[in-house]
Amino acid sequence: MQLHAPQRIVSLVPSLTELLFHLQLQEEVKGITRFCAHPEEWKQQKAIIGGTKQVHVEKLQALQPDLVIASKEENIQEQVEAIASFAPVWVSDIGNLQQALESIEQLGVMCHREKIARQLVADVTQGFGQLAATHFPSIPTAYLIWQQPYMTVGGDTFIHNMMQHCGLENVFGSTQRYPAITLDQLAASPCKVVLLSSEPFPFREKHVAELQQQLPGKLVCLTDGEMFSWYGSRLLQSAAYFIHFREALQQRLVYLQLQ
Repeated sequence: MQLHAPQRIVSLVPSLTELLFHLQLQEEVKGITRFCAHPEEWKQQKAIIGGTKQVHVEKLQALQPDLVIASKEENIQEQVEAIASFAPVWVSDIGNLQQALESIEQLGVMCHREKIARQLVADVTQGFGQLAATHFPSIPTAYLIWQQPYMTVGGDTFIHNMMQHCGLENVFGSTQRYPAITLDQLAASPCKVVLLSSEPFPFREKHVAELQQQLPGKLVCLTDGEMFSWYGSRLLQSAAYFIHFREALQQRLVYLQLQ
């Protein structure tokens, strides 16, 4: 997509909203979703155009955007197509780290922020190189994103790719997208660790305690969902988080004699 430097940007993707802030597009961004949590001050400064799956199209159109940033996974195709009838739309489709880095570079070019984007890609690449050098042993793991029903992540997701980078073997990696699973399936799986993500379902310590009782012999713990699922500038923090997380996880497994 060839564009002049956009002056009126609307983001429908929380992790890419944070990236736009990193790219120093504070003045250019005019609208975001209510799920765009970072930077926090933008929730007061920018127009809120609904949720990621419930975009107020007329409100968005009133902002007269010259670039709308959307996601194949996070947004509804019909709404994106409606928006594309009156504004240029760039749709991300990110399933792994390499695609995330390519998208950062593409947005840098589109928004005339190539230098910042290239530096970001270099820094993220360096961080994940340090993560790869740790050589943590592989741990069979189940990653839960939802309760009632329990939902996990398949092998074609960005979260699965992040698990691979930090040495967590996704025991449901042979599935696709975000399948619902039962407690019996979880108990029968070979996982040693069950991770409860902080998003989209807000798992808390009470959920850890409940599930730990039902899954003796497995370690249940919370994890920061943004680190596993956000593919913009949050990647600057992800690799270091994974290193510390794996170190702490390893200690707990040894203590519990599960490793």
